[in-house]
Amino acid sequence: MTLPAEDTVVTYPAGSTSASSTVVHVEKVGDVFAVLLDTTPVHPVDAGWPDQPADRASFEWNGGRADVTDCLVAATDGDTLALGAEIPVRKGTEGWAFVVAHMVTTAPPEGVVVTVDVEDKFRRSLSAGHTGCHLASLALNRALADRWAKPVGSDALGSPNFDAEANDSSRILENGSRDTYRLGKSLRKKGFRTEGLADDLADIENAVNVLLQDWVAAKLPVRIDRDGDRLTDRRYWTCEFPEGVASIPCGGTHVTSLGEVKGLRASLSLEEHEGTPILIMETSSG
Repeated sequence: MTLPAEDTVVTYPAGSTSASSTVVHVEKVGDVFAVLLDTTPVHPVDAGWPDQPADRASFEWNGGRADVTDCLVAATDGDTLALGAEIPVRKGTEGWAFVVAHMVTTAPPEGVVVTVDVEDKFRRSLSAGHTGCHLASLALNRALADRWAKPVGSDALGSPNFDAEANDSSRILENGSRDTYRLGKSLRKKGFRTEGLADDLADIENAVNVLLQDWVAAKLPVRIDRDGDRLTDRRYWTCEFPEGVASIPCGGTHVTSLGEVKGLRASLSLEEHEGTPILIMETSSG
């Protein structure tokens, strides 16, 4: 079969962990095969912002079975398939389709229907970690609100968006997350005051955890709103807080209620990297 002209249909935003899908393309990549499906419940890692790891999954078809050893965002112009960091264009570029590439050591034939199963426990742990990460970022933004001397953009709940201004990396873990924030000159020029931050860190951490405890106890509902079912259609993590509905652009997977991240706590620490102060926030739940 030829390479697809449209983005892969993805069902993981709705919480799906299984599907019957048609194999539309198989391509040898080194010692493994990249398998493209017409639709998939498998969440891929995105090289552009690799915060959430790929799901663990498997294929079964008439006469065969394969474990998905990796799953990543890929793109094709109809002639070649570019995987992960090799993608030369931005999402939405005319003439390119963005697809989910399932990496397997044994490939099903093109055109056959495969049963796709995602490991539910691992998915749920990453979903809890990702929801906890968003909650913690909102709580941290609020706890640091009085450290801004100049106006900056607001987050989904109206606080100065420290997370957007300073986040250097974000990693979703099983039932947790790790975010790093650069407190360099550019952030200070935007008006963020770093003076006395080390002395106040314990109080800031406590303020974050009080908010997290209240939000989790309220068991607020969470959903994924989406503009469509294709891989590059915009998706939004949406949570109904008492003060209003918060919506954050996000391509990951999530729980359906904050009650599912019970015991969520954040810890804050300061380090220095090449002369630049770094704030680290780690979360854990369960």
